[in-house]
Amino acid sequence: MTDYRELLRLQSLGFNNSQIAASAGIARQTVITALQRAASQGLNWQTAESLSDRELAKMLFPPTNGKGTHKMPDFEWIHREMSKPGVTLQLLWFEYSDKCRETGEIPYQLSQFKKHYRDYTLKNKATMHIIRKPGELMEVDWAGQTAGIVDTDTGEIITAYIFVASLSYSGYSYVEAFLDMKQESWISAHVNAYNYFGGVTRILVPDNLKTGVIKRTKADIILNRSYQEMAEHYGTAVIPTRVKSPKDYPQTHVIFKKAEHPGKFRVSPAKL
Repeated sequence: MTDYRELLRLQSLGFNNSQIAASAGIARQTVITALQRAASQGLNWQTAESLSDRELAKMLFPPTNGKGTHKMPDFEWIHREMSKPGVTLQLLWFEYSDKCRETGEIPYQLSQFKKHYRDYTLKNKATMHIIRKPGELMEVDWAGQTAGIVDTDTGEIITAYIFVASLSYSGYSYVEAFLDMKQESWISAHVNAYNYFGGVTRILVPDNLKTGVIKRTKADIILNRSYQEMAEHYGTAVIPTRVKSPKDYPQTHVIFKKAEHPGKFRVSPAKL
């Protein structure tokens, strides 16, 4: 079930419809419809707290049925939308499907939708320039390689796990070593990164590791509760990367490569 309460929370923080859709893992048109209905009924993030999830869903987005013919997507518009932060082809397919049902037409399945889009890009030789805004995205993950710490008393080499946070626009990065990759270390790493950068980005882009994202499917994204509370506390939106899509977080991959060359990245000893 769509978390409409989360949609209202993100709207109260000033995020646009595409960013809310990406964070919630639903179609942008569903976000638009839900927020329009909320506005018409005088509902917002605060007033919705007295309603149960089922009551809120029933008020804002009752089920609809419709039949019709297939509709070819507007791929020129889709290609423009793909250049925006946080927008994926699958999210645009959700939006396209919702629009078709609203107008009584049948949407193409996702596989056909993607095929038609590939045909469009090949025919028009379409390319995209990724536009990034200062202070909008922070990519975070654990580095694939570990580091070693020498115990000065015993000489034992202790494994240290490397957290990396990178600002997508500038490539400015923060790296810190921890003795484990548990929830406490994960949250502490984010707080330390925010302190180091001197601020909080509007969007947080983690990989789909269990300390951040409990479950991700085609229709739903479930964040770890502590991670969700941290996002609410700092007023940011969490938009996880797509599964098996390394291009969604290129900056952290660049930093990971530098782990092969000691001395080229900063390691904070705060947790050692």
